[in-house]
Formats: sequence, structure tokens, C-alpha cells
Amino acid sequence: MRNETLLKISAIEKSFPGVKALSNACLSVYSGRVMALMGENGAGKSTLMKVLTGIYSKDRGSIKYLGREVNFKGTKDSQEAGIAIIHQELNLVGNLTIAENIFLGREFTTPWGAIDWKKMYQEADKLLSRLNVSHSSHLLCSELSVGEQQMVEIAKALSFNSKVIIMDEPTDALTDTETEALFKVINELKSQQCGIVYISHRIKEIFQICDDVTVLRDGQFIGESAAADLTEEYLIEMMVGRKLDEQYPHIEQKKGDVCLSVENLTGSGVQNVSFQLHHGEILGISGLMGAGRTELMKMLYGALPKTRGKVRLNRKEIHVKSPQDGLDQGIVYISEDRKGDGLVLGMSVKENMSLTALHHFSKLGRINHTAERMVVNDFIELFNIKTPSLNQQISLLSGGNQQKVAIAKGLMTRPEVLILDEPTRGVDVGAKKEIYQLINKFKQEGLSIILVSSEMPEVLGMSDRILVMHEGKINAEFERDEATQEKLLAASIGKVA
Repeated sequence: MRNETLLKISAIEKSFPGVKALSNACLSVYSGRVMALMGENGAGKSTLMKVLTGIYSKDRGSIKYLGREVNFKGTKDSQEAGIAIIHQELNLVGNLTIAENIFLGREFTTPWGAIDWKKMYQEADKLLSRLNVSHSSHLLCSELSVGEQQMVEIAKALSFNSKVIIMDEPTDALTDTETEALFKVINELKSQQCGIVYISHRIKEIFQICDDVTVLRDGQFIGESAAADLTEEYLIEMMVGRKLDEQYPHIEQKKGDVCLSVENLTGSGVQNVSFQLHHGEILGISGLMGAGRTELMKMLYGALPKTRGKVRLNRKEIHVKSPQDGLDQGIVYISEDRKGDGLVLGMSVKENMSLTALHHFSKLGRINHTAERMVVNDFIELFNIKTPSLNQQISLLSGGNQQKVAIAKGLMTRPEVLILDEPTRGVDVGAKKEIYQLINKFKQEGLSIILVSSEMPEVLGMSDRILVMHEGKINAEFERDEATQEKLLAASIGKVA
């Protein structure tokens, strides 16, 4: 017997000026089951969730919740009805306790109007116990890991007696252990007959935790299927509308002379690291979270200080003490946190892309805006960036298109070395392929590229050579033809190859 339908969204349409975001978008959520909502960046997933929770009003269509037609006026309205959304960016106040965060704005009060602290902490502890979280609700949220903070967000959702819980990229910043704990909680919620909407670009997770899959493409409903009836290849084909024959399009190329030479580099989280990078080479950097990968990259770029060691660029020793020094020397770092470090969300596509390269368009203190627009338009075309115009605010673009702008921003400075830290995090499979093809294009043009990634298949698929870091040191080095996932994993946990 089919589980009860908690939520049925049918034939939703939503337009913005110049853009039809949703056309015949549909989604069903069943009690005790996890529904994956899949689609490329820009497919309409976020827009559909905003229509459901009342942030956007629909132009046409039907939303039925617990058997009756609903039209929520905002997130407070949908939350109180029992539909909760846990966003990719967690919304917790670090200097408040777990209990204060869970019941923020809805504190229990005594008959005399004072906050009933005892009851609030008791109820919060009950919610944490339900999720098998061992912490006391008196603990400050700033003292929690990202995974533990996510559990607080889930506890907050449960405090509304939510029947439908939407999780947007829930494992994006989690360790493997935290992901495993989250999956246990999801299975517990299923046993309590909650319905889960699970939005993720990590396709392997879909087959691990989801019961059903709904695919959107270009704002339209493509299909719903039991996860057990799908293959990874067919799911990707449904999402992108075409077959992705080769997920990691590596190209063979003879590498050039040494471009970057690092000798005994030491500093925050990094110990005696030495390596070389050649012109026209992709050097993969693998390792577990906390291994020192990002710290090493930021040291090369000048965002973190070194205590000792030498860095040479084209055989000449360089001294990089700030990101501006890095840019001036020809080293560009594309951060794993594009929203926090890479982009200015309130600015346009053009302004973001040319921000660090304005000196190329300036003469006697004046910017040549015509030349700036021409180059930005060339990059938009080259990168296939989907935007109504170069003046579009970047926060309105999908994650994949934002990432392309971040990479274009770095390339516009005409670097010698391009450092890509988690370049496809939060990016769908179609946009990933486009980013990989761009990386290969620049490799062919002789650019030296460092690719840092937590996804072993990505490192194995794109790199010419791979370094594995463990506890701030390089523990192993592999040529492309000798590297395997098992070898990378063994080296990442400290085993010597």
C-alpha cells in the first residue's frame, strides 16, 4: 500500500521579468519516505521551494497539503502549518544557546509574561534526545561543528511538529561521520512518518538515502520514479536532457617547464611542504578535511602567512604576504566558499568578474568601460554563463553560474597559476562537465592548475599528478596512471604508500 501523500504540488507556473522560472513543475511528498528533488542549477528547485513556503506567490497551479488546498503567505505561515526548510546556509546565532536558537521568537512564557527558561531547556533537551544528540541544550551554538549545527536546525524543524522537512544540500559541508549521523536521523524521521524532500547534487547519496526521485529540468517536471528503478546514468540523462558519455574529460598533454616550485613551506596547519607544478599541468591535491589543503593554498596566494620556506615562480623567488601580492605575482585562488570569499553578492555579474582586473581596463585613473564590457561578454560566452545580462545581480544566478563567474574573475587577471579549491562544490552534473572542459582548455593553453577536491573521482579523473595531504604534510605522490581511490584513501589516513 502506498504511503499517505502529505504534499502534492501540481502544474506550478512562475515568471519573473524576462524569465519563466517554472512551467508545469510538480512534486509529491509521502509519509515515511524521502523524496529526492533533482535537477541542474537553474532547473527551478529553489524557486519551487520558495513558492511552496510562501516566499514567492505562484502564477498558476495547485498546492495541496494534508489533503487541502493551501496558499502560504510566508515562511512563518508554512512553518506553523508543519512544513520546515533547512537551508544550505545554516541560520543559527552563534552566541545563543541551542535552546535559544530552537525557540527564537517563540519562547515559552510564564503566566506573568516572563520567559520560562526551565520549560524551554527541557523541551529543547527532549528534541535533542529524539535526534540522539548528546549535547545539553545550554551549549552555545558557536561551540558546535557544522554537522551538529545541522542537527539543531532539524530540532528546530521538529519543534514546529513538522510533517514535511525540506533539506537543501544537507551534506555539503559535513564530514563522512556527520553525514552518517544525518542519515540515521533521516531514517528515524521516516519511522515517525515524516516526509523528507532531499535536495542534493551528490548522486551517490540519492541512492543511499532516498526512496523516490523527482526531476526538474528548465523549470519543468520531467518525471517521478522510485530510486530503486533508476540507474545513475539514466538519472543524469533525465537531469541534463542528454547523455554524459565521459564525466571527467581528461586530455593527455606533454607538460612544460616547472612554473611553481615550493620548498619546505611551513605555517598555519602546514609542515615542510615541497612540490613542483609545471606549465600545462593539472596537479590534484587530495586529503581529508583538516589535512591542511586549503591552508596550503591560501599560503601560496598570500591569504595566510608562512613561517618559513621558499616559493619560486618561473625560477624566481617570490614573497607573497597578501592576496594582492598573490595577484600581482600571477597566482589566483578560487575559494571553496564562493559566497563568503569569492563573490560580492550585491554586485552585478560584470562588476564581480572585472573587480580584481580593473587595472587592465584603466588608464590615468579612468576605467575604459567599453573594453571592460567587451571582455566580460567574451567570458560570459566562453563560459556559457546563463544570465539575462552582464548587469544582473550575481546573487540571482544559480550556483553553477556563480561558480563560473568566480573562475572567470580569476582568469581575467591573466594568471600564471590557477588554484581551484573545490571548484564544483554545490554544482550540478551538467555545469560540472562545462567547468571541466574549461579547465582542460586553459591547461592546453599552458596554464598551471592546482585542483583541490574532496571528491576522489574528480581528482582521479582530471589530474595529471596527485599529491595526498595528511596532518599538514604531503604523505604521498601519484602519477595519474598509478593512482586509485584505495591508494588515495590509504594515504589520506596516514598510511605510507
